[in-house]
Amino acid sequence: MIALRQEIFELHLRHTFRLARGASDWRRNLGVELEHEGIVGLGEAAPIARYDQDAESAAAAVARMVPRLGDPRAFATATDAVAVQGQPAARAAVDMALRDLAGKRLGAPLHELMGIDPHATPVTSFTIGMDDPDTVVRKVREAGDYEVLKVKVGSEEDRAVLEAVRDTTDRPLRVDANEGWSLDDALSRLEWLEKMGVELVEQPLPADQIEQTRELRRRSPLPLFADESVHDATDIPGLAEAFDGINIKLMKCGGIGEALRMIAVARAHGMKIMLGCMIESSLAITAAALLSPLVDHADLDGHLLVTDDPFVGATVEAGRLVLPEGPGLGVRRRISPSYSR
Repeated sequence: MIALRQEIFELHLRHTFRLARGASDWRRNLGVELEHEGIVGLGEAAPIARYDQDAESAAAAVARMVPRLGDPRAFATATDAVAVQGQPAARAAVDMALRDLAGKRLGAPLHELMGIDPHATPVTSFTIGMDDPDTVVRKVREAGDYEVLKVKVGSEEDRAVLEAVRDTTDRPLRVDANEGWSLDDALSRLEWLEKMGVELVEQPLPADQIEQTRELRRRSPLPLFADESVHDATDIPGLAEAFDGINIKLMKCGGIGEALRMIAVARAHGMKIMLGCMIESSLAITAAALLSPLVDHADLDGHLLVTDDPFVGATVEAGRLVLPEGPGLGVRRRISPSYSR
């Protein structure tokens, strides 16, 4: 019998976080505890409003999933059979908690059980949300410890913002348009970004414009990475000619198990891989970070953007992700929970 406890908690952002679809100052995530034979596994859901999810819908989905789980030791496939359609963040939380539980049961770090070298983690980019040029420059200066910056774009001020960033730093830049461009102006933007020394661009066009993105990629001077266009492994074959790479997010694909499938399929199609995140605590970031030695790029900074992270897990040293020690995910609490059953 698996006991379930859940808690909805708020994460408050250091700065208003703006992208092409809107802005926010805080997010509501879901914490999950799965207890079996006295051992507790931790999980987190960061629901994505764009896909009609919120903390309440995630909690309801988790409450439906957990009673249907079989032997929790079969964590590799346990969530596949009980996943609730349209609630991948809930699935990710349960998958995460089961894997944390397995590592704790065996007294070993999860990366060790998965055969992943914890010392091969990449640097993570640090995200700069959309804002006026002066505010963006201030954020860039605050992010002086990070080797790579990712700048959110998709407004009329894009050029002024990027010019201000380049006047401030010569660090590598990546750009995320969050579906904010049109095909008519995307190519000229890409050509200009190449001159600004940008490395790659995420999701330049709306997610459903695959044919247009395929046309754009043929002429693009920069690599294009899918974000909103890719959810799970089944999406990847249809994107291989439209994008050079994909951005995998646990909250979008449904957890570590599906992320591993996505990595395998993307590699089979010759695509590059980035690991991304939503606004998440150190709990969910750590779950993604343990996969980072398997990919090309990391954008795992959601926990760095908030002021009240309730967990302690993966850290960043000299821009590089550092996995925690300890069994399972190796995450511990900073703030006591007020779980409901």
